[in-house]
Amino acid sequence: MSQPATERLPEFKLDGKVIIVTGGARGLGLTQAEALLEAGATVHCVDVLPEPCDDFARVSGRAQALGTTITYHRADVRDAEGLDRVVSSIAEAHSGVHGLIAAAGIQQETPALEYQAADANRMLEVNVTGVFLTAQAVAKAMLKHGTARGGSMCLIASMSGTVANRGLICPLYNASKAAVKQLAKNLASEWGQYGIRVNSLSPGYIVTAMVEDLLVQHPEREATWASHNMLGRLSAPREFRGAAVFLLSQASSFMTGADLIIDGGHTAW
Repeated sequence: MSQPATERLPEFKLDGKVIIVTGGARGLGLTQAEALLEAGATVHCVDVLPEPCDDFARVSGRAQALGTTITYHRADVRDAEGLDRVVSSIAEAHSGVHGLIAAAGIQQETPALEYQAADANRMLEVNVTGVFLTAQAVAKAMLKHGTARGGSMCLIASMSGTVANRGLICPLYNASKAAVKQLAKNLASEWGQYGIRVNSLSPGYIVTAMVEDLLVQHPEREATWASHNMLGRLSAPREFRGAAVFLLSQASSFMTGADLIIDGGHTAW
């Protein structure tokens, strides 16, 4: 018979864990990074932007108050060599890496008949190849430093990888997110033998800063999109904080090769 826990929900704690978050300069990536900090993790955010958003300074201050750190690194997920250098330097500094949230991605709304090859290639390079290269670099670091056992990765997909969004014409984006879901399953099947878990997270519509700008151009979409799910509203980045901690912690220790859909019931109709 197991002994009763002396602390509340210890399996959600990330004390001593080093986690990399791509796309962590702003939006969902930064929000989830803050949640990981609160759970005790040391976080390294990687993004292509020259500097993170203004809110990064607030999160950094919170990290200090929590007794941990968050560090920003500039890198393009399409640049395999540059990405390897960043991940390797993080792993060397901490003697390992324990987790990854791959949230870097781009969006483009263009009808299929008007899509240019260069745009299609860029979309797939960032959203699919970039996610793969990131996961590969982190897995190599885990194996090199012996932190693979108990390692966990969350690849950010989308409900758009399951359904075609009514009224939102994004054929290559949707295809890329379907690929991310399949990539997670395949990496999970290969790396399970090393103790590395890989899952995907499929959010519904999230009101990030970029989406707010889009709603200024198309204000009617807010009500339309909200009407497509069972809760009748759009989500906020903070509503995916718990999912980040769950998927990166031992709370999900027997979960791999799965897709966690958090979409207000959009795809359940």
